[in-house]
Amino acid sequence: MDATVAPRLLLTGATGFIGSRVLAATAGRDDLAHVRLLTRRPVDPPARTADGAGSGPGYETVPGDLTDPDSLRRACEGVDVLVHCAAAVGGDEELLRTVNDEGTRALVRAAVRAGVTRIVALSTASVHGRGPFRAAAPGTLPLAPGSATSRTRAAAEGHVLDAGGTVLRPHLVYGTGDRQVMPGLVRLLDALPGPLAAGDTLHSMIDADTLGRVLLGAALAPGTEPGPYHVDHPRPVPVTELLGAAERLLAHRRSRPRGTTVDLETARVLLADVPFAAHHLAMLATDHWFADDRPWTELGCDPGPGFTAGFARHEAWYRESFGGV
Repeated sequence: MDATVAPRLLLTGATGFIGSRVLAATAGRDDLAHVRLLTRRPVDPPARTADGAGSGPGYETVPGDLTDPDSLRRACEGVDVLVHCAAAVGGDEELLRTVNDEGTRALVRAAVRAGVTRIVALSTASVHGRGPFRAAAPGTLPLAPGSATSRTRAAAEGHVLDAGGTVLRPHLVYGTGDRQVMPGLVRLLDALPGPLAAGDTLHSMIDADTLGRVLLGAALAPGTEPGPYHVDHPRPVPVTELLGAAERLLAHRRSRPRGTTVDLETARVLLADVPFAAHHLAMLATDHWFADDRPWTELGCDPGPGFTAGFARHEAWYRESFGGV
């Protein structure tokens, strides 16, 4: 990528949890010439601050879908950089394969044929399966996905990596708009008679806003390397801190007092017939700590203050949203 010329960027998944953060991060960037958004539904790009120099990139929305190869070819025309955030999570396995695996393959092929010089894709640390992972460095873990979502996202990674691209693998992502991490923990705790004691495990986490900035940084920074990156806050989160935040949210939505603390073995027995519980309990009981300082040393990004302060910025949103948890 020619560092002297501001590139034209294509973003997929701009209406999603993370893609919308990448879109927000592009506002006012003078090192971007143009941002094209491939979306299935309308999206409002950031407002330009002024006309002319210093106003940031121009924006363009084009209709398209990962299941429509013709739309992908059109979207990639004249583009220098691709940031791929669109993905299917959960649900029908055939849909997951069609969108995540085949859709990413078609997108990468279209990008390569169009002469795109850098491809950056959002993935997930779940492609490594269940831990224990303690200060695990990139390139040291095998792929061992345990679900249809993770298997198809691992396949998507393969298409990006085969084309010389970069994949970012966060573990737990939280923040406004989160419908999985903290809601899942609150559901788990709500099914128990008291707080959960899950030991002293450590977990990698990142807030969605920071992750969006890292994805854009990986797309634009001169030092971005091909291959996988772990992208999490450099300080892992003790499980007690994570569960404490979830307990506060639970206390907000229920009036009856909590009982005595429940250990992991008791929780497994009590929730043996609860389908989602085994996954959450297994994750909490095992270290999932991934170590990679390159997002902060090479991509020009700031990891921020960590989970306690980061979660506090989003706690009001979580409290308002938990009626549907």
